[in-house]
Amino acid sequence: MTFKEQIQQGIPSILPSKKDYDLAINHAPKRKEILSTEEKKLALKNALRYFEAQHHAELIKEFSEELETYGRIYMYRLRPDYRMYARPIDEYPGKSLQAKAIMHMIQNNLDYAVAQHPHELITYGGNGAVFQNWAQYLLTMQYLSEMTDEQTLTMYSGHPMGLFPSHSEAPRVVVTNGMVIPNYSKPDDWEKMNALGVSQYGQMTAGSYMYIGPQGIVHGTTITVLNGFRKIKLNPEGNLFVTSGLGGMSGAQPKAGNIAGCITVCAEVNPKITKIRHEQGWINEIVTSTEELVKRVTLAKANKEVVSIAYLGNVVDVWECFDKENIKIDLGSDQTSLHNPWAGGYYPVGISFEKANDMMANNPELFKEKVQESLRRQARAINKHTEKGTYFFDYGNAFLLEASRAGADVMAENNIDFRYPSYVQDIMGPMCFDYGFGPFRWVCTSGKPEDLQKTDNIASQVLEELAKTSPEEIQQQMQDNIKWIKGAQENKLVVGSQARILYADAEGRIKIAEAFNQAIAKGEIGTVVLGRDHHDVSGTDSPYRETSNIYDGSRFTADMAIQNVIGDSFRGATWVSIHNGGGVGWGEVINGGFGMVLDGSQEASKRLASMLFWDVNNGISRRSWARNDEAIFAIKRAMEVQPLLKVTLPNIVDENLF
Repeated sequence: MTFKEQIQQGIPSILPSKKDYDLAINHAPKRKEILSTEEKKLALKNALRYFEAQHHAELIKEFSEELETYGRIYMYRLRPDYRMYARPIDEYPGKSLQAKAIMHMIQNNLDYAVAQHPHELITYGGNGAVFQNWAQYLLTMQYLSEMTDEQTLTMYSGHPMGLFPSHSEAPRVVVTNGMVIPNYSKPDDWEKMNALGVSQYGQMTAGSYMYIGPQGIVHGTTITVLNGFRKIKLNPEGNLFVTSGLGGMSGAQPKAGNIAGCITVCAEVNPKITKIRHEQGWINEIVTSTEELVKRVTLAKANKEVVSIAYLGNVVDVWECFDKENIKIDLGSDQTSLHNPWAGGYYPVGISFEKANDMMANNPELFKEKVQESLRRQARAINKHTEKGTYFFDYGNAFLLEASRAGADVMAENNIDFRYPSYVQDIMGPMCFDYGFGPFRWVCTSGKPEDLQKTDNIASQVLEELAKTSPEEIQQQMQDNIKWIKGAQENKLVVGSQARILYADAEGRIKIAEAFNQAIAKGEIGTVVLGRDHHDVSGTDSPYRETSNIYDGSRFTADMAIQNVIGDSFRGATWVSIHNGGGVGWGEVINGGFGMVLDGSQEASKRLASMLFWDVNNGISRRSWARNDEAIFAIKRAMEVQPLLKVTLPNIVDENLF
């Protein structure tokens, strides 16, 4: 069968042969035992409903073995034999260009070069899934190949509920992930519902088909590192940034450190992913002992090198060793997946990777004790470094939250706040999000590198023109982004699809998108998909990350994210998504995203102008109502540009009245 025929077939009526478990692939860890005997039966019934009754006797034993062995039913047998990658859009079968673009994005999220655990359909973060099982993938791709522009596909946590009649201006796909009743949003609730096959953790861009590999965060990380050094009034050259995590989005950190121009040490316990990141060029060197690491960093500091070093081992050893050897750390953070601390997001110090994985599955209570002990040790070492002048920030991965729950010394004197800021509080919030700058991204669905080069040039020209008249308040952001986009090609950021990310405000996004649409209309480039990270101005309500610099008491509310996805859906988005969980943990955040297909039409031009303006200014208005000075400036400027925009502004109370 051809590729197109396989897509159109969906779940095959004749079952493919059982597949061997590929040991060369980076697999998800075994999930802990959580289902009762009756619940296991229910999980099997839920899995078998995808198949005709004649196959149930053959599959029930196999799925039962998967559930016992891995803690989940992935349906490995149904994994396609064709290579998984984002093909040029015209290679997909279908009646809708928009649907073909979505297929392109789904396959990119499952590309072996992109996905963290591709055989388990997990893109990043240890549990950020595109689908729960391979039957869902096959059925979704079949639906997309059949869809017309008068239908909408509804996705329930990876399950394609079906195609419903709609209209051409409606979203082609509406995605929800993990949207459970709030009282059932604890980590074990996710474990149980995911094991039953009824809900999944979509992370942010994994479950919304918008992940573009480590590049998706490398720009934001570069800005964070640059502004971190600016905050402490240091030039990055010859100075040291220490962090951890290379598995998913955290893999961007070493590359970002190189672009920023500092020395980066990033610890990672998983040898497979460390090797992959090295082969991809995201890290320069791998070091396997703390003794060798001390020598290498000392040399790099003396020579003022720009170098990224992966330490294959536990980051706690790095913090403790550098304290003992008096290695000065200038910037420090952590980007392990502590939103998922008990299932592979963080590994305890002093235990091998293999033994830790075994303990995680077979002795979860002891594993939890070891993780919390490790967090306490890491916090103690960090505190020693900050006393020597290190600037440490929480990278929004729930490090401080989980450390506090472990009893680590990370609380401020008031015992309410953390002693260290979130990077959003100190850097990204006031410097970017409040002004409307966030991670705008696009994908050239032709798959042609020359199309990406052309879009880079277009974006650069637009930004340089805008910078001529931009107010002084945002000149730093404009110049950082112009420098970024001009160096994008030489930094070799592409992994998977021909994609790019760029921090831009509403004006920049709209003008760049319109320039792309005009280029498509002229036949200069092929179809382009617009999107963004959920980690943006408006997309996410997360009290310890995206909305951590909201100080009016509303940071635990989620109106903004819900309003954002609803507003995007009727202003022209091609697909929309809303998730529980993402980055900081199940039950800790609500986040949403979108995708928009540009085809060169006048309709696309209208949609992009309407939707992108709302998508950014929704968040600025919420931030301005919280009395954030930068956001008040930005929303007033937006109202001057668009007379139909009328936002309620806060009246500031004189502190002396209290």
